[in-house]
Amino acid sequence: MEDGSWVLVNRPTDRDLWNPTSTYLEDSKPLKITSTGPAKYWTDAIPIGNGRLGAMVWGGVSSELIQLNEDTLWTGTPIDYTNPDAPEALADVRNLVDSGEFAEASDAAAKLFGTNANVYQLLGDIKLEFDGSLLMCAEETYYRELDLDTATARVKYFVGDVEFTREHFASYPDQVIVTKITGSKEGSVSFTVSFDSKLDHHCYITDESEIVMEGRCPGKRIPPKVKVNDDPKGILFAAVLGLQISDGAGFMSVLDDGKLKVEGANWVVLHLVASSSFEGPFTKPSESEKDPTSVSLRALKSIKMQSYSELYSRHLDDYQNLFHRVSLQLCKGFDRSVGDRYLEIKNLMPYGNKCVEGNKDVVPTVDRVRSFQSDEDPSLVELLFQFGRYLLISSSRPGTQVANLQGVWNKDLEPKWDSAPHLNINLEMNYWPSLPCNLSECQEPLFEFIKSLSINGSKTAQVNYKTSGWVVHHKSDIWAKPSADKGDVVWAIWPMGGAWLCTHLWEHYSYTMDEDFLRNKAYPLLEGCASFLLDWLIEGHGGYLETNPSTSPEHMFVAPDGKPASVSYSSTMDMAIIKDVFSAIISASEVLGRNEDAFVQKVQKAQPRLYPTKIAEEGSVMEWAQDFKDPEVHHRHLSHLFGLFPGHSITIDKNPELCEAAENSLYKRGQLKYTTSLGVLRLHGSIQLYHFLAPVPILFWS
Repeated sequence: MEDGSWVLVNRPTDRDLWNPTSTYLEDSKPLKITSTGPAKYWTDAIPIGNGRLGAMVWGGVSSELIQLNEDTLWTGTPIDYTNPDAPEALADVRNLVDSGEFAEASDAAAKLFGTNANVYQLLGDIKLEFDGSLLMCAEETYYRELDLDTATARVKYFVGDVEFTREHFASYPDQVIVTKITGSKEGSVSFTVSFDSKLDHHCYITDESEIVMEGRCPGKRIPPKVKVNDDPKGILFAAVLGLQISDGAGFMSVLDDGKLKVEGANWVVLHLVASSSFEGPFTKPSESEKDPTSVSLRALKSIKMQSYSELYSRHLDDYQNLFHRVSLQLCKGFDRSVGDRYLEIKNLMPYGNKCVEGNKDVVPTVDRVRSFQSDEDPSLVELLFQFGRYLLISSSRPGTQVANLQGVWNKDLEPKWDSAPHLNINLEMNYWPSLPCNLSECQEPLFEFIKSLSINGSKTAQVNYKTSGWVVHHKSDIWAKPSADKGDVVWAIWPMGGAWLCTHLWEHYSYTMDEDFLRNKAYPLLEGCASFLLDWLIEGHGGYLETNPSTSPEHMFVAPDGKPASVSYSSTMDMAIIKDVFSAIISASEVLGRNEDAFVQKVQKAQPRLYPTKIAEEGSVMEWAQDFKDPEVHHRHLSHLFGLFPGHSITIDKNPELCEAAENSLYKRGQLKYTTSLGVLRLHGSIQLYHFLAPVPILFWS
């Protein structure tokens, strides 16, 4: 490491692996996601964001839709997450597991349910309706792109001899979403603009010709069919839209229906700011003293006199300071008999702006994705890699909420899986690129979230399970919900969420060597988590310490009596996560000079007694403590391979037999053939590129 920069180069070390016909790509294609038509579906729209604010830009011609999000808009209020009846239910479940009645234990575990998590909401829409005489776009001239190098969305097209251009970006330093609309001919820009939202809201126009939208989120998860007075006060929000019009050309008027009309302008710049009354996971919205309208109006006032160029320059300086730290280039040649590519990953200090103008002749990205099976274009993998980094930068920055299931983007009142943080892999995957891809600052919201979870989780651990420390299950929300969700035992009864998150604390120290972070932030959280795990472990089969009840996330098995079940004891993932947490505690205590502490000694004594990872009769890694029949061999989760990745308990040097079993597990799951065809996963080579690519949400790669 030199002057804060670092370089990782991962190349084949055996000359026999090298394909001499490979050609190193010095000039990769521009990092742009391109399209030759407007979005037809939400997943086709372009995501932009500054961590707190997000937008999906559709790029229509006759009308434009910009769907907005603000990361603190959630249903609900803080509540009590404890269940005094849980200890008795826990004892019943453990007895059934000990008796081998796994199906019955699975049914009984439903008594351990808590309340449903709350739901991430949308903010609303900016709607632009363009002059009716300019609707006939020449389709062959239409071009839409997301420029990853500048975090800018662009739309271009011709109507007659006039070229229209729109640029959109979300500025972190100025906390504003900016849109600039220009026409190549003087006086050619005319449109009406308005706000709308699916949430309860109203709009009005100020004396400064700004559109204000005020509203509130439901105080309960599902809008109750009761009187309004019975609905607790939910989070309030406000959004303000201001317009700048070219000097000397164009004018703006207020329409009766709450719209603004622009006519005859050369260019127009839109500024969108928004805020909410949310003051933290422990403050009820009804007790908040924050006025989102006043906050938003002040924010707009501070930026509206600044030029577009000034705002854009600050946006670029901030964004490229993060994005330009890493470059990736892959070679063109590929030897399928080997399955390895030449891979060079460099983490660099920031360099200059390399924005390249879009080319309408470029093949649309969706066509490049379709053709990948027959033409493995390495530049598409480079684009996908950098898209993952872009999405993390755009959805998680210091001071924002944690990146949720869809980052920061959502269009629905009832989104899939509540768009909530899921801790049984999704939240962790969001942050896998943060350290190896040199975006450590983007982790800060995660660490603040863990801290809040530990506060609520300590109460749940004490009341529900009679343990010390703190616990979190598989799903949470903005109120830092730690308890088991309500729904299905196969995913809800999984008290390892906090433990998995804690492995990120040690990883952060391992990369940064920040001893102050380890001492003041990480270690207290690790200690509380390990304290819960020590109390949660019980004496079990063969003198081992085991977890009971235990599930393998979202996956069932066939019990020896032929019944489907999900609850047993000591799932492989449970044990692998606990091993990593205990190892982190021991390693951290050595750094901090606390290895003689009684607590650390207790962890050291418990670690070798953890139930070991075993190999099934057919050669794969066992997912459960017993070799149960798997009713879904191609299940989407690979939970039993946690020790290989992202954990550290399985390595080629220490456990070659388990690595071979893991490879067999991937074949069994139907995963290994697919991943090696992309050249991104080799058990006996590099696994790093795989976890760089994995966090890219499927939502944005359709």
